[in-house]
Amino acid sequence: MGKRKRPSDRSSAVVANTLLPQKKHYRQRAHANPFSDHALDYPISPQTMDWSEHFPAFANTSKTPEFADIGCGFGGLLIALAPLFPNTLMLGLEIRVQVTQFVQDRIAALRMTSTSVTPPLTSITATPYQNVSVVRANAMKFLPNYFPKHSLSALFFLFPDPHFKARKHKARIISPALLAEYAYILKPGGIVYTITDVHDLHEWMNSHLESFPLFEGVSEADLREEGKGPILDAVYNSTEEGKKVERNSGEKWLACFRRKTTTRASK
Repeated sequence: MGKRKRPSDRSSAVVANTLLPQKKHYRQRAHANPFSDHALDYPISPQTMDWSEHFPAFANTSKTPEFADIGCGFGGLLIALAPLFPNTLMLGLEIRVQVTQFVQDRIAALRMTSTSVTPPLTSITATPYQNVSVVRANAMKFLPNYFPKHSLSALFFLFPDPHFKARKHKARIISPALLAEYAYILKPGGIVYTITDVHDLHEWMNSHLESFPLFEGVSEADLREEGKGPILDAVYNSTEEGKKVERNSGEKWLACFRRKTTTRASK
């Protein structure tokens, strides 16, 4: 009997691509109104959230999400960062029904197929991508329902809806009222990452974060010196929007801010 041939990397990749969801089957409007009365299920408080349903490989640990991608879109950032930080739990929050379902299906498919197309990981997880998940949520209303005080080390706002019209600026995801919530759930020293291809929105986010007393600007160079280069690379290049800007030879504006350590916060 001839020797049984091992499947090639190419054939494994073909199987993986076959199982992965295709965006054409998850059509959805580009934007959703955050002020609409969406039918959403959300925890009453962070203490009532059962994370074992989202991260079953970590069910017997006390781990909770440390990275949160607000308006995660099709999950590009999560998928890029998952293998780089296999023991860090990451959650995407997305308000659109079909887009959320796409990310859920994408993660499920990657969990099933990734062992055959990626090297084994030295972590407590049995397979890659066990550390990422997504929830359908309105981050402008229910963010504190998911995350306890000082629980996150990174918050991402990547290519958010610019809401160009002045009367729509109240719907922008960076605002003084919302910054208080972001400061509440971020650990002292945690980082807010923002990036956009709309210069007006960049200036808006930058000015509001600069004027908020619990945040201080941090340069890209300093973050790279701290070892956060892989995160910054993913911020620039992993999302659908970021790739589209690249294809169109557009510009991207990055602004990052650190949650200040205060006497009250350190108690």
